[in-house]
Amino acid sequence: MKKAGFTLLEVLISLAIISGLLVTLIYTVNYHLSLVDRQETVAVATLLAKKKMTDLESKKESGKGAFEEPYSRYTYETFVKDSPYAGISEIMVVVRAGGEEVRLNEFVFK
Repeated sequence: MKKAGFTLLEVLISLAIISGLLVTLIYTVNYHLSLVDRQETVAVATLLAKKKMTDLESKKESGKGAFEEPYSRYTYETFVKDSPYAGISEIMVVVRAGGEEVRLNEFVFK
């Protein structure tokens, strides 16, 4: 009479297949979470750079600094210089956070 069930070899093979799939799944989830984090950082940095750009349009001066809470991990650097065109200035804002950097340039009348 033959007993029904799985042999040890069949169980080990199925565990190897499942563990390979789980490692791939965990790696994929971790990769996509890092992409989401990067995109959030870039989106917030872009919005902060736009706000700093509007501040520079009224008060044109270069400088450095950090944003207030809850954005204290974001730093900025502003540049104001003359453009090659008469009566126009170029303003640039650089916002950094971690390894990410967002740059915005704009030409404004003096």
